[in-house]
Amino acid sequence: MVTAARPLAYPLSVRHLGPNWYATVMGTAVVATAGAALPQHLPGLRGALAAVWVLSLALLLILLGARCAHWARHRDQARAHLLDPATAPFYGCLAMALLAVGGGALTVGRDVIGLRAAVALDTVLFTAGTALGLAAAVAVPYLMAVRHRVEPGQATPVWLLPLVAPMVSAAVGPLLVPQLPPGRPRETLLLVCFALFGLSLLATLLMLPLVFARLLTGGPLPLALTPTLFLVLGPLGQSTTAVGAFADVAPGVVPEPYSQGFGALAVLYGVPVMGFALLWFCLATAHVWRARRHGMRFAMTWWSFTFPVGTCVTGAAALGRHTGLVAYTGPAAGLYVVLVLAWGVAVGGTLRGLVRGELLAGPGPVPVAPRPATARTTSGAVR
Repeated sequence: MVTAARPLAYPLSVRHLGPNWYATVMGTAVVATAGAALPQHLPGLRGALAAVWVLSLALLLILLGARCAHWARHRDQARAHLLDPATAPFYGCLAMALLAVGGGALTVGRDVIGLRAAVALDTVLFTAGTALGLAAAVAVPYLMAVRHRVEPGQATPVWLLPLVAPMVSAAVGPLLVPQLPPGRPRETLLLVCFALFGLSLLATLLMLPLVFARLLTGGPLPLALTPTLFLVLGPLGQSTTAVGAFADVAPGVVPEPYSQGFGALAVLYGVPVMGFALLWFCLATAHVWRARRHGMRFAMTWWSFTFPVGTCVTGAAALGRHTGLVAYTGPAAGLYVVLVLAWGVAVGGTLRGLVRGELLAGPGPVPVAPRPATARTTSGAVR
């Protein structure tokens, strides 16, 4: 018997369109920027990456309009999202979506819209994304402390999302440094990005032990949340990308010996962090494999397979540039293949879910658990 799909008009409702949908923009934009970071230059690749970036820009504009409609028409639901400890951390995705598209404008989008327009677009998106990212990094932990009342056993990698947004600013901000007048403006922007790097890194170091302890002591995550284990790769790969970007632009921007220090930091920080990223990638993959065998179905959390892996591609590529070792350029290419495959799976699952009306549907009725059966002995005691 074939079950009829929901009417196609149903998914057009924005009442249940949460901030997690910005992950589609992030995951699409990183396919373009990560591909541009690879040392390998295949024929036609640059044009394909530019097309993917245009798609990410279109998705961003559509979602910005839809989310504005969500706040205008369904303010009660929007406030409920902010007060929901499972949804509020996704507000960091808005900032990261803006930053990812802005960074892509200068890496591959310039081939489509020109350098001048790319600089203007990236300036606007970087400024807005950084401001929103800092706001989310403060507001979401504040709400978790005073309104959400979360328990340690509820910790998931989703909690990292608002804290990673400033790290994305740190990684893409150096792209704008050469576009500024020489002297103080360039140095100021570079050091601001370095401050954002430290802010996000220290906050992540505070949060990550809670997530790891929950995983070890509380058992595997629920099946639908298991893909979010890949979110841990985000701050690891993005921070490695950031220190590599600092080293790229530091010469001539900051005086010696700080310029050389950024170059040393790119290697001395990036190598061990990418080593831990490899460990976590294997651990997360094992958990996802287990969840898949236990019946894990597609959900929007599958977009966790895209952006974090993309940051590891750019991080490994940065290490390849600064060490000259194939040990990093090779894995960067391999991870990019994984990224493209994961993006294709996530896109396919999202389109199917939209057509069937499942992804934008509200929560269904809570099933009532049957009362446990009891047995009585001859003496009337309940077993």
